[in-house]
Amino acid sequence: MKKQHLPEKTCLVCEKPFTWRKKWEKNWEDVKYCSEKCRRNKKKQV
Repeated sequence: MKKQHLPEKTCLVCEKPFTWRKKWEKNWEDVKYCSEKCRRNKKKQV
């Protein structure tokens, strides 16, 4: 699959788009944050 055809989501904390990664293959539906940093800062979101 070419990189330009990968699924994309928007991070709930930083609101930046991020693309599918191989490590998220089995739980892509549950992924909400683009990084560990955003996941840790989820409580600080406005």
